Amino acid sequence: MKRFLLWALCFAFATPLAAQDIGLELGTKPGAATVETLDGAPVDLAQFVGKKPVLIEFWATWCGNCAALEPTMLAMHKKYGAQVEFLGVAVSINQSVSRVKAYVAKHQLPWTQLFDRKGEAGGAYDAPATSYVVVLDKTGTVVYTGLGGDQDLESALKKAIAP
Repeated sequence: MKRFLLWALCFAFATPLAAQDIGLELGTKPGAATVETLDGAPVDLAQFVGKKPVLIEFWATWCGNCAALEPTMLAMHKKYGAQVEFLGVAVSINQSVSRVKAYVAKHQLPWTQLFDRKGEAGGAYDAPATSYVVVLDKTGTVVYTGLGGDQDLESALKKAIAP
């Protein structure tokens, strides 16, 4: 029995997850969540939803996949930043607001950065790990979820922007 469980566990982790296999289900709307600005002011994520499409990345300064995804995020922000609200939600695990601020400044991340001190957003958005991206259309409906440093964010954004 132990061998079977070990084999099943190894197989489960050997099979890579594809976009849409994790997190929120497509077609749903995320729950309410309050996070903080990097200056400590409370912010309801709902204030960003329902005006235009939104891309949210749950990230951390220590996350290798997040660093790998960063060039794609920068390119997508440059190309779609006027049409899509980009949000970075830094998780509070093993990092502080000051560490997040320093990272954002050093890497010149131009989109809104928030801090999930209590894990509310991670729970509401069913974030399984850092480098988790959720894309919502202008109605606030989930059109994409993905995980990892190599995600096709352009296709997700095109889907969110489409009428």
